[in-house]
Amino acid sequence: MNAMTMNQKIFVPVPPDKGSFPLDHDGKCKQDMLQYMRCLLDSDGSAVACKDSAKSYLQCRMENNLMAKEEWPKLGFQKVETSNDESQLKTSS
Repeated sequence: MNAMTMNQKIFVPVPPDKGSFPLDHDGKCKQDMLQYMRCLLDSDGSAVACKDSAKSYLQCRMENNLMAKEEWPKLGFQKVETSNDESQLKTSS
């Protein structure tokens, strides 16, 4: 080893918090993903404006075992009571 490599820190890879998940090779959620991406382009990258598209895409991924099933609040959505006693999902701020 030379002097340059002896003082460098060794990189230790760390897995992602949620673990890895399979890519959508079969395109099961491609339409939902494209709808979300179009929404982001149309709204200048505002994820808040695209919350319905994001929810639809995540729902598709969970239903097709492309990601672990999670409760909506853990994915950034929260339930909000409306005046007619129906719940809606809202992004957390």
